[in-house]
Amino acid sequence: IEFIDHSPSCFHVIENARKQFLEHGFMELKEKEYWDLEEGKSYFVTRNGSSIIAFHLPKKAFQGFHIVASHSDSPTYRIKEQPEMSVEKHYTKLNIERYGGMIPETWFDRPLSVAGRIIIEENGQIKDQLVNIDRDLMIIPNLAIHMNRDVNKGVGINNQVDLMPVLDSIPEDERTTDYFLSFLARELSVEKGDIIDFELNTFCMEEPCFVGVNDTMISSPRIDNQSSCRALLDAIEDGNRADGINIIALFDHEEIGSSSKQGAASIMLHDMLRRILRNMDLSENEIDESIYDAMLLSVDVAHALHPNKKEKMDITNMPVMGKGFCIKQACSQSYATDAQAIAILCQLCDEKGIPYQRFVNRSDSRGGSTLGSIAGTLLPVKTVDIGIPILAMHSACELMGVRDMKALSDCVTAFFGYLGK
Repeated sequence: IEFIDHSPSCFHVIENARKQFLEHGFMELKEKEYWDLEEGKSYFVTRNGSSIIAFHLPKKAFQGFHIVASHSDSPTYRIKEQPEMSVEKHYTKLNIERYGGMIPETWFDRPLSVAGRIIIEENGQIKDQLVNIDRDLMIIPNLAIHMNRDVNKGVGINNQVDLMPVLDSIPEDERTTDYFLSFLARELSVEKGDIIDFELNTFCMEEPCFVGVNDTMISSPRIDNQSSCRALLDAIEDGNRADGINIIALFDHEEIGSSSKQGAASIMLHDMLRRILRNMDLSENEIDESIYDAMLLSVDVAHALHPNKKEKMDITNMPVMGKGFCIKQACSQSYATDAQAIAILCQLCDEKGIPYQRFVNRSDSRGGSTLGSIAGTLLPVKTVDIGIPILAMHSACELMGVRDMKALSDCVTAFFGYLGK
């Protein structure tokens, strides 16, 4: 809950991960600098401030990579350049666009705010500065039913018309030029003219909370996929495998297809493995051989059985919240389906008493996808998709089971301590 509450954007996810690593003795590397790695030490490297890879080197001889990957981004709305719009010289709105496949109607009538990063000029230097406006800043108001009588019949939503949030209702003669940028400058104690650019998204101001008579569920924004990020961060610190290399990767841009320099479809992970192996005094032939001595877990949320729409679930595979994480399979390879990898994971969880379930899509419906198959095309090793089952996926607020979080963390931690191959 704390992690989600302090991570309103992908940039905050990575910065919070970075701080945690530094507190636990990890050393930060730079991609454009020379690496001199030491046995028994832990390291991390970031890209674009929105992706991170962390790893631990063994003290003994190398016996393969155990890799766990997830994504740092969540469905949201991004603020466009020159976003201000005036309506009848009284309201100020912001021009925004959809990022990922969210459920737009869940964003209406909720207090929203702004987070991300701005690029500023300081003494002739370009610098990043994180933004988290922790206050109820704006709202997307619904149209009253009296003016939209068909609203409960499933009326379509126009992204460019219906989803513009109201920032303020001050008359135009009381507003400054570049009202939104002026506000940002005041909040961040910088000059408006020093703001060169920004990458900002809206976020739902509702705080994570326990739900249920016995607090068995958590309602929260961004469970997809910060629940997985939290599990990976815990596991890389707790997992102990003396003869192998443990790695986690938190990639950006999964929600829009992973195709970016910091996404899972980039060569970032493959390059990291080669750089690590080159620091182990291996020949090129040994590097080429060793890079495939690996297994990959792709961790992203799964769909739980919906209590009001059980017909949407597969007829023989119905995972529910509170019964453990899901192993996700799809013959279409939208989820990485690798029987060997699944067998290893099932055996490991059975030995440790970690609860898990199976998820597949109905045969007459198209499900979602993850970064597992994408990463596997660039690093063709044993791969399996897993994640906690949730409800209201891609809503402004999602729902998860408390027990499933522990099961997922235990699974990834056990994988990092797994001595088999």
